[in-house]
Amino acid sequence: MKPKVLFVSRERIRLPLDGSQKRKWDAVASVVEHRVLAAAAAGAQTRDEHFRLVAKAPALDGPLFYLLLPLRIARQLRDFRPEAALVQGIHETVAFLIARRLAGVGTRVILDVQGDWHEATRLYGSPLRRLLNPLNDALAAPAVRGADAVRTVSTQTTGLVRALGVEPAAVFPSYTDAQAFLERPPVPLPDRPRALFVGVLERYKAFDTLIAAWKLAAPRVPEAALHVVSDGSLRDLLTPDVEWSPRLTAEEVADAMDRSWVFCLPSRSEGLPRVALEAAARGRAIIGGNRAGIPDVVEDGVNGYLVDPDDAAALAELLVRVLSDRALAERLGAAARRTGEEWGVTPAQYAAKVEALVRQTLDA
Repeated sequence: MKPKVLFVSRERIRLPLDGSQKRKWDAVASVVEHRVLAAAAAGAQTRDEHFRLVAKAPALDGPLFYLLLPLRIARQLRDFRPEAALVQGIHETVAFLIARRLAGVGTRVILDVQGDWHEATRLYGSPLRRLLNPLNDALAAPAVRGADAVRTVSTQTTGLVRALGVEPAAVFPSYTDAQAFLERPPVPLPDRPRALFVGVLERYKAFDTLIAAWKLAAPRVPEAALHVVSDGSLRDLLTPDVEWSPRLTAEEVADAMDRSWVFCLPSRSEGLPRVALEAAARGRAIIGGNRAGIPDVVEDGVNGYLVDPDDAAALAELLVRVLSDRALAERLGAAARRTGEEWGVTPAQYAAKVEALVRQTLDA
């Protein structure tokens, strides 16, 4: 029989599912009976057979989400009666541990560590969140040690967990849609050099550094362009010469990668850079921040370059180097494709890893 699993996260999900998300959850549904408690994309529906999504609040959305999360989890534990839960993040796991006690059930919880929890109050949102640094850091130990199992995604996240005396039950990457990014061979670089950034426009992605670097690089490669995909609190840094797409599907992101010479992700914090793996799968060089999980994917000088996320001048130099040398971009891109092939998994392979982790936890 399929085990019943509750998935909990702060991820914003758009219903009805389409493209990459549909392939992921269809594969998961083939191996477990699942329910998902997460956040709803703006304006999208909040409920279907498998999803219970929280609509965005008009004010204090984040605090309200976490304040009410234990009660919402407890409701799902009583209604759905899962055998296990895969919970993304330490804050969500602390909420789950409270909910489990409230509901009086013995559901096993797997903590899914996608990134460095120390950065949650340091690199996200309003500067006022810095006041929560001590509380944020204090939650890590009870979450990691209180979970029945822990899953990590990279060398960095594994190190964080081991520092608290816990060995991960499994280490495997975040879901990467190989079907959208690997099923076609890479296409030749377009005539016009173009850099691409895909990620929320926030400090932890070093979007501020990218824009500062582009102002330095653009006059030196006047034929080049920068395309930015996604949205966030730093959108006001965008300038008229930057192409901006607030939202694209996985297939549209793949097309944007095909129209680029280099993918740029100078993040200050990144568990494992899924979108960089997708760019690699499309055969595009990567300029990434030399922090956290990015060096797991980017080999400096081989499939791209690593850069200090706070050094706009150095990032500008790398952008100029790649965008002004087609042969270099092609060489790095060919190596990146091999990286994408090594890391890429099909939806079925990802679902199989999730099922194995759940069954291992239930059998422990």
